[in-house]
Amino acid sequence: MTLSIGNLTERDIAKTIDHSLLRPELDDEFIEAGCRLAAKYDVASVCCRPADVVRAKSILAGTDVAVGTTIGFPHGNHTTEIKVAEALRGLADGATELDMVLKIGALKSGRDADVEADIRAIVEVAHPAGAIVKVIFENAYLTDDEKIRACHLTEAAGADFVKTSTGFAPGGATLDDLRLMRANTSPHIRVKAAGGVRTLDALLEVMEAGVTRVGATATETIILDFRARKAGLAATGKGALGGGY
Repeated sequence: MTLSIGNLTERDIAKTIDHSLLRPELDDEFIEAGCRLAAKYDVASVCCRPADVVRAKSILAGTDVAVGTTIGFPHGNHTTEIKVAEALRGLADGATELDMVLKIGALKSGRDADVEADIRAIVEVAHPAGAIVKVIFENAYLTDDEKIRACHLTEAAGADFVKTSTGFAPGGATLDDLRLMRANTSPHIRVKAAGGVRTLDALLEVMEAGVTRVGATATETIILDFRARKAGLAATGKGALGGGY
């Protein structure tokens, strides 16, 4: 059973979406079109490649859509110094959300202090600049114990979100992982699902599991489906009580 759309607004849906523009082959025209689509549907943010932050910030100026970028992407095993340099450049270029990949190899090796310090280094440059930090675990490579440790380390380091995936590993977000992450973080830590949320029903399912952001490329499909279903509810007079979703 997923959330009912009857008492949700389009803004409730749109502001869960980080419109993803991260594939390596995307050209300038695609990036610009993606930013304009994000503005059209008033999503939470565009998550773009570091080289595209200036362009995205310019296109989205005057909108309520934030610009986010990636740090240590997609494998997480950059040195901390390089991650900090990436973060500082992203912030200088106008990003206000940083999606960083944790040190996957260090986590799997039990070097938890190194993982926490790596995250904290990004938090310490992001927060004074008014930016938020989302920590990508890449759950496809982790055991449940490692995911739980990653939750605790992320929270201890002061980051804002735990996030499932980059979208470039063999697997993406699963409901089991999202529930595990929600159960092992304090309420002020938010959860982002990435990889596989391509439909309105999938979005509603992860929201039910406690997710407040999703990485999505199917933004327009999701929003247009929501509009169609809301129109159907209005036409049948079911209002906030109907719909079945």
